[in-house]
Amino acid sequence: MEITTERLKIVPCKEDLLSEDIDVGDHVHYYLHEIEINPSLIGWGVWFVFLKENDQFIGDIGFKGKPQNGVVEIGYGIQKEAQNNGYATEAVEALVNWAFNTNKVLKITAECLRNNNQSIRVLEKLAMMRTDEEDQMIYWERNLQH
Repeated sequence: MEITTERLKIVPCKEDLLSEDIDVGDHVHYYLHEIEINPSLIGWGVWFVFLKENDQFIGDIGFKGKPQNGVVEIGYGIQKEAQNNGYATEAVEALVNWAFNTNKVLKITAECLRNNNQSIRVLEKLAMMRTDEEDQMIYWERNLQH
């Protein structure tokens, strides 16, 4: 399973993709443990984002679990040196389209900190709608368009 865009290759996280060149957070190790127990989670967790031109790892993106009543939450992080190039927007758009095309997802949600202007711009570009603001968080959603 792989998603390609004009500039990116997006692949579900697997143990054999990890290398010393890839700096990942605890959420990746947690997800790898979870898919050992339940392989049906593949695709509904962490995906790695690579540049197509040179296979450089630039971040991760993914869902916070399988769809529940047709709803999944998306999250993403692009490494600092790769930010401000439109990669997050390109990757999120590709994964949103993938999820909607599975016929298992009717709505995608997201959240970001109120002061995270980069994430706000990404979510706005992708036609995510603000649904709520609470403390320091902004909540977003996008419905499957018929």
